[in-house]
Amino acid sequence: MSDPTLNYLPCVDNGPGHRMAYWQWGNGQAAHTVVCVHGLSRQGRDFDVLAQALVACAAASGQPIQVICPDVVGRGQSDWLADPNGYQLPTYAADMLALLAHLKPVTLDWVGTSMGGLIGMAVCAHAASVGVPVRRLVLNDVGPVIQWEALARIGTYLGHVLQFGSLQQAADAMWAISTSFGPHTPAQWLELSRHMVKPLPDASAGVTLHYDPAIAVPFRTITQEAAAQGEAALWQLYDSLTAQTLLLRGAQSDLLSPQTAQQMTERGPRARLLEFAGVGHAPTLIAPDQVEAVASFLLA
Repeated sequence: MSDPTLNYLPCVDNGPGHRMAYWQWGNGQAAHTVVCVHGLSRQGRDFDVLAQALVACAAASGQPIQVICPDVVGRGQSDWLADPNGYQLPTYAADMLALLAHLKPVTLDWVGTSMGGLIGMAVCAHAASVGVPVRRLVLNDVGPVIQWEALARIGTYLGHVLQFGSLQQAADAMWAISTSFGPHTPAQWLELSRHMVKPLPDASAGVTLHYDPAIAVPFRTITQEAAAQGEAALWQLYDSLTAQTLLLRGAQSDLLSPQTAQQMTERGPRARLLEFAGVGHAPTLIAPDQVEAVASFLLA
């Protein structure tokens, strides 16, 4: 399948504004749109395998779709913010609502990994304001309660300015902090890593990570007390969801606890829960069983 199309959307912020990049797979005229949004330090090309599978499955059934995979601001091909304090959920959700207003989908589904799931919950609360409620929602290893131990773990590496002599060196370094993603072949991991780096200004010096190190600025202000206080607001968001919801969980996840996942099946949209053995935070949606779980839910 051909590569996705790269597009840009101007977005407003508290400064001069910024452009958000998004990758488009499939039929741009299709009525059915699936938006896939990545995790905190990731980018939209994480969903290449899933997007291609969704497009192929939909085409085979005679119901074409488009799959939109944004680079959240500060990541991938999107601009960096002038004010790093803007790297928070309200900015991300506002950008996604602007994207939906631009795309004008007829039928809208959402796949959100970790941070992308939280953005999805916020978008669900306001998507009707742009005339397109979310029909089906996939929350990939995230919920209203985020375990503090996982936040502390992420804080040990987020925002560090790193340089690597080659893509392979970068892939090896990222694997050292990402083994919780579960089993991947060397080829799979190298492909996942390819879009996680960009050339240094002096290309002969190697590569560096794709994202603005300043995304860590607001993250580092989070205290355990503040995180606990935010749970009530996130539960309120979750309980307000009307979309059919599929909750994916890595069975060894340190971010989404079994207790929180169980609660999510019993309140709000009463999510359907699927767990993947041998995986922590977060499933990359590359393994065939993970792809099948999402595709069958969205394309049923």
